Amino acid sequence: MKLDSAEIAGKTETRGGLESVASPKSGRALCEALRLYAVTDRHWLNGRTLVECVEQAIDGGATFVQLREKDLDEDSFLNEARALKKVCAERAVPFVVNDNVMIAKEVCADGVHVGQSDMACLEARRILGPEAIIGVSACTVEQALLAESQGADYLGVGAVFATGSKADAESVSFETLKAICSAVKIPVVAIGGISAGNVHELKGSGIAGVSVISAIFANDDIRAATKILAGKVAEVF
Repeated sequence: MKLDSAEIAGKTETRGGLESVASPKSGRALCEALRLYAVTDRHWLNGRTLVECVEQAIDGGATFVQLREKDLDEDSFLNEARALKKVCAERAVPFVVNDNVMIAKEVCADGVHVGQSDMACLEARRILGPEAIIGVSACTVEQALLAESQGADYLGVGAVFATGSKADAESVSFETLKAICSAVKIPVVAIGGISAGNVHELKGSGIAGVSVISAIFANDDIRAATKILAGKVAEVF
């Protein structure tokens, strides 16, 4: 099922009895929500469902969830988004969709995360409305300032370490990460290759949180791995 932007823009904010969780739009609340940001990856499922994996991640201490799907067809993506929206809403954890603004609108997600080659922040805001959380990827100060000026609520900056999860990820130095954090007033989340073993290296950069994929979802015991990572993250912030 292909979702049309004009059709989606006029839809209400309730789907199947699920209303959007009150989004943590204030600075402090959003910073706290972004502390341990889990990004899904079905390549690590190993026979488990994505819902099961996300439940375990939240139970272990994940504070924010992004559904990232690069290969699913539209119907499967939509169904997965609905299921994860329910899980996150029940646990009062913000839920955003990567790239696909129409899916985010259809399932009443708390927001969307867009990259430099995806829909512009201004257009995403027009479709999702003022209360949606909109994150934008950036790897330079210029990109960060532009995203902030267009109404982004937070930035995802990286890759701060080498990563195999995103083949096209650009490298961002600690100095650039720190410069971006100093240049903008919105929260910054570091992304790319972050683990319990290296997260301490980001201390002093000014970030509000870390975004991880394999550090959570590549583990057999996702709950335990997330709990360990959450403890290391707490030492940084």
